[in-house]
Amino acid sequence: MKCALLLLALVTPFFVLDAGEARKPNVVLILADDLGYGDLGCYGGKVIPTPNLDRMAREGMRFTQAYAGSAVCAPSRCALMTGMHTGHGQVRANTQVGPEGQQPLESGTLTLAGVLKQAGYRTGAFGKWGLGGPGSSGEPSRVGFDEFFGYLDQALAHEYYPPMLRRHSEAVPMDGKTYSHGAIFDAALEFVRKSGSTPFFLYLPVCLPHGKLDVPDAAAFAEKRWSQPLKNYAAMVALLDRDVGRLLEVVDENTVVFFASDNGPEVVYFQKLVPEYIRELNSNGPLRGFKRDLYEGGIRVPLIVRWPGKVKPGVSGHVCAFWDFLPTLAELVGQNLPEAGDGISFAPTLLGVPGQREHSHLYWEFHERGFAQAVRFGDWKAIKRGPDAAVELFDLGHDLGETVDLAGRHPDHVARALALFGSSRTESPAIQLKSTVIRGSGYADFRDEP
Repeated sequence: MKCALLLLALVTPFFVLDAGEARKPNVVLILADDLGYGDLGCYGGKVIPTPNLDRMAREGMRFTQAYAGSAVCAPSRCALMTGMHTGHGQVRANTQVGPEGQQPLESGTLTLAGVLKQAGYRTGAFGKWGLGGPGSSGEPSRVGFDEFFGYLDQALAHEYYPPMLRRHSEAVPMDGKTYSHGAIFDAALEFVRKSGSTPFFLYLPVCLPHGKLDVPDAAAFAEKRWSQPLKNYAAMVALLDRDVGRLLEVVDENTVVFFASDNGPEVVYFQKLVPEYIRELNSNGPLRGFKRDLYEGGIRVPLIVRWPGKVKPGVSGHVCAFWDFLPTLAELVGQNLPEAGDGISFAPTLLGVPGQREHSHLYWEFHERGFAQAVRFGDWKAIKRGPDAAVELFDLGHDLGETVDLAGRHPDHVARALALFGSSRTESPAIQLKSTVIRGSGYADFRDEP
């Protein structure tokens, strides 16, 4: 379903630039890849030093109940870009299309970049795209981005020393010895420097710390009695944190910076090391489950927002999800947004003004291990792990770890969940329930997520 078909009525943003302000705020959105809720010090992590992200949290707003769009890459990014959850979104699974790329966004899709471009922004994306290969309708240049450099095909992003990257559809040869994250991040910083007085939107969907677990230097963790994959993972998180610090030094105070992760942490790439990984790193923190799970560990993610002088430092328990980003950014930059999609702006929360609306419920569906669904309403969370599975019910207000299934005690909540499972979705011809083999990554034994 095209977002453009849902554009019905204009909503006037409550936030308007003061007359004395010279320009609109720059917007930066950093999206980590498979970073866990418990990997960061500001979320209780005690193993990997993350001083720059911790500083960002101190200087900004840290959300404790923020959710990704899905439990895997492409559908999560689709929700982020389009403001539609997986019950309505175009991309609902990691579906490989053609020799290079995943299912593309449809022609005419309104994205975050499109909204900001309409508001006069220079737009750039640097990193892992996953929403359309070269020449497709979902290529970044066709959905609002002026610049793109990185991996169009998320399956190729496993290789951190690639033979080539893409600048839009153009192949950019690499020497196979250059660490791609460094090249991509440097290009993003150059985009910022060249923007001058023109407001910019920088989307930074970095590959770190997604497997393949390659990193140029893990010496900082050499003394740990860990396996090498764990040392590499920790070094990748630390490298990401370092580069967030580099970015914060480049942008000015008229820049709102968002930081989140696309889903929960990975366990597949640790193979037989899973017990050690869970014990030593505790990447999912107090949450149950990991990537590919609709338990909290698969979809609850860190979210930090920093905007000096505008976003008051603190911690927010506001419940939000990736589909809220599109209306939020539209409000923050003063852009009229056609009323559409599943999102609710959380700009009032960020700016400390009254009028924050709340979701009646949040909905997810997942198509890569059969058909699973989850819904949150209030503090209640219901999960159905398959078409014929029983509904599991948890009270997140008292059981964040989802340890006690209360379905038998609350048939009324189960009935509500079943009703929401049906009413929150539309059928999509693009859904492919078969999982995808990872190509050229050395992980062909694993399915589901390129």
